[in-house]
Amino acid sequence: MHETDELIVLSGYLGSRPVSRLEELPFNSTVIYGMYGSEGIRPSLHSSLTNIQGEVENLNIFYSNLPVHSKCYVWRRRGEIIHALLGSANFSVNGLTTPFREVLAETTFDTFQPLNEYIRHVLNNSISCLEVGMERVIEAREQIDYCDMSLLANNGEVQNAAGLNWGQNPRNHTTPNDAYIAIRTRYIRDFPNLFQPKQMNPMHIDNRGRMQRHNDSVEIIWDDGLTMEGLLEGSQPIDGVTYPKQISSFPSKAQLGEYIRTRIGVPLGQPVRRHHLERYGRTDIRISLLGDGVYKFNFSV
Repeated sequence: MHETDELIVLSGYLGSRPVSRLEELPFNSTVIYGMYGSEGIRPSLHSSLTNIQGEVENLNIFYSNLPVHSKCYVWRRRGEIIHALLGSANFSVNGLTTPFREVLAETTFDTFQPLNEYIRHVLNNSISCLEVGMERVIEAREQIDYCDMSLLANNGEVQNAAGLNWGQNPRNHTTPNDAYIAIRTRYIRDFPNLFQPKQMNPMHIDNRGRMQRHNDSVEIIWDDGLTMEGLLEGSQPIDGVTYPKQISSFPSKAQLGEYIRTRIGVPLGQPVRRHHLERYGRTDIRISLLGDGVYKFNFSV
């Protein structure tokens, strides 16, 4: 797209990670959150997006006052479209990286003018993310599903070589800070909207010629504003359906373990014990779903 001087993304739902990466582009970008008009926006996601807006100079983030579920990726030059993709993929890590679940297709030249008019109409009915009052954010439709995911094993202790101490087993192909958070069967049964079943991935075949399950990429927004990419990995059958077994950070498994150790005051590379978590003030993490593959992790005391 060397001829372009502008990228416009109109997406029903957003994730903060792809938005932040637009800073790397050598031209201006505009991102429009489409479903703000009917659903508002969760405070955690709004805070993350406004922080990005304040830090990235070549980016403008808007919220549409019209309820728009479209997914349009438009490259323009001097205000005219030179390339466009339309489809079902939201501008989020999950929407853009899950094979075969979503689709984006090139549009033809004869659609450029009406598409450009549609984009202008949505923009004319949008506001900057910096113009949104907190009362509108607080009034956003809240996700009632949240789950307190324990960091302890069933015996009430932190596992010696699993969970937060996954990397403490020298027999594993891990580093000392590698960690994951277990997704227990009861979480999936009690909160079916939080974790989707795993999909088969035709691109990955094991040595027996069978398709493997795809590990969904997700975005994690922590209560202190830090964002990281995560992976819903592993497999566990529940009532005849295969679900993920754990959440890890991605691409580095150690990022999650390093983050937790830093917050609770345990030196990097050292095992985490129950008394460390109790000294910090909690032994679980509350998670809720903010949007398409975007989770809030609350570890505040």
